Amino acid sequence: MADIVVVFHSGYGHTQRVAQAVADGASAQLLAIDADGNLPAHGWELLAAADAIIMGAPTYMGGPSWQFKKFADASSKVWYVQGWKDKLFAGFSNSAAMNGDKDATLTYLWHLAMQHSGLWVSLGIMPSNSKAATRHSINYVGGYNGLLTTSPSDASPAEMARGDLDTAIAFGERVAEVARSK
Repeated sequence: MADIVVVFHSGYGHTQRVAQAVADGASAQLLAIDADGNLPAHGWELLAAADAIIMGAPTYMGGPSWQFKKFADASSKVWYVQGWKDKLFAGFSNSAAMNGDKDATLTYLWHLAMQHSGLWVSLGIMPSNSKAATRHSINYVGGYNGLLTTSPSDASPAEMARGDLDTAIAFGERVAEVARSK
């Protein structure tokens, strides 16, 4: 069994709910970045021991939250010694709008993984893009390079679309399968 960590920041609880679904699918440990952009005391050790790191951040103003960026900048100490070289990486983002520029956040996460000489795992699920598709369909938002989820700005985390959460579980399962075969 692979050791997988889901490291994430969530400002309003939606990204945390997605992180939990991804972690459930991957049998992974959650590692929350706090409101000040810091990891808990054991966080860096968990990431060092992980076979795969799944990163998650909400998309705010076309990119990840500043709290996630602070974590990314702090990872430069690991980068300097190539401490995460050849680890598997994957990513996800949530925003209020269907597009919401989430792809810019995923690109940021991909670049961070590449800086660390990591190996990226894509979503690997075809989009639900037929007329019969609904918000309850798997990969309705249509991501390829990572998991994309959408939460209306006036919806609570409990009101998230079942299809997005089912996609998150399937994404976690995919990362775990790839990690086991590595």
